[in-house]
Amino acid sequence: MLFFSFFKTLVDQEVVVELKNDIEIKGTLKSVDQYLNLKLDNISTVNEEKYPHLKAVKTLFVRGSTVRYVHLSANSVDCTLLQDASRREAMAQAGK
Repeated sequence: MLFFSFFKTLVDQEVVVELKNDIEIKGTLKSVDQYLNLKLDNISTVNEEKYPHLKAVKTLFVRGSTVRYVHLSANSVDCTLLQDASRREAMAQAGK
């Protein structure tokens, strides 16, 4: 649940999603669900000449299981808050 909560804080921010088939898609994160499926608006591919068919696509739904990495800008991550949340979740798991 930690990653789901973290990604919910990134809604309406620009991200680059790298898929397992090596396509990198840049867009605005509009929604995320518990399976880490992502909805992106205003998308563009990083390598447009390699994937010209994606130029016409503006909104994209990405299944969470196809995502390799999500690249974020450094200023969009609050490291202290993320570390605290990680510690709380680890302590909760240890208490079970």
